[in-house]
Amino acid sequence: GKRGAGRRREEGPKPKASHPQPAPKYRSQPKLVRARRSNKIMAPGILANLGCAGGAAVITVTFIHPIDTVKTRLQVSGTGNARNYAELGLAGTCSTIAKEEGIAAFWKGIPAAWMREASYTSFRLGLYKPLKVAFGADKDDSPFILKFLAGGASGGLGSIVGNPFDILKTKMMASETGLSLGGTASAIYANQGIMGFYKGIDANVMRAVVNNGTKMACYDTSKQLIHTMAPAPLNSGVPLQALASFVAGFFMTCTVAPFDICRTRLMNQPADKPKIYTNLFQTFGKIVSDEGPLALWRGFIPMWARIAPTTTLQLLFFEKFTAMAGLHAT
Repeated sequence: GKRGAGRRREEGPKPKASHPQPAPKYRSQPKLVRARRSNKIMAPGILANLGCAGGAAVITVTFIHPIDTVKTRLQVSGTGNARNYAELGLAGTCSTIAKEEGIAAFWKGIPAAWMREASYTSFRLGLYKPLKVAFGADKDDSPFILKFLAGGASGGLGSIVGNPFDILKTKMMASETGLSLGGTASAIYANQGIMGFYKGIDANVMRAVVNNGTKMACYDTSKQLIHTMAPAPLNSGVPLQALASFVAGFFMTCTVAPFDICRTRLMNQPADKPKIYTNLFQTFGKIVSDEGPLALWRGFIPMWARIAPTTTLQLLFFEKFTAMAGLHAT
């Protein structure tokens, strides 16, 4: 008994029960406050995504621009006062440009192309991941159509931002005499005002929706299939990304070619002469009735020759830059 009493005296009185610890502030905050905090965290991620996409696009277009110049010359072939490059063919067009205008002519319009890529492609690549989450297409088993919608939405937004630079680039590439960026912009503004920079916007937005929807959905889906089915070393890293990009590039060319030629015709019309083409659907109809349905795919080979490496390089650079920034490209 004495030992027990001694132990109780040594232990002393029991401490009073402490108040329960308050729940972490973050959990107790209302949903709206949590959403605001989440948005603050998300915003730098989106900005970093846009920066990575713009960097990848500007580097890529520097290498690919000569192919784009040849494709544009073929597409405007025979319209207005333009030379009929279609009769010369791909090789003849390349040799004629080189002989008559010099090698530097293949980079006509490159300043406008840089600005276009820094705006348009930043949005269409950089916004794909956030929009994929918004559309609920970020699961492994998400349907193709949701990925297409996410890619199409980011492409459409990007085309609205980049349309003025697209107009400048198209006119500078199509010119045989050589136009400066400032001179081209001044001529458009003097003849048509600010709306001159949004000529062909309907065709451009439709093209961008189909283009980016096909590109990102095919790339995303192909990457999953190749990763699952292909043997090593094709199922991971750069080989996986390159294969998926090549597949996406082919399907992009098939779906985008008709929109691309209509956009080029609409954008390249002379500013000081009556319009031949008025809108996307009228342009489709006029090309088909005057030149036949296959004319919608004129310039398919140079277009694929441009789209395949462009898609591959863009997405490889984008994957690399986003990985360096601690983000996921898709």
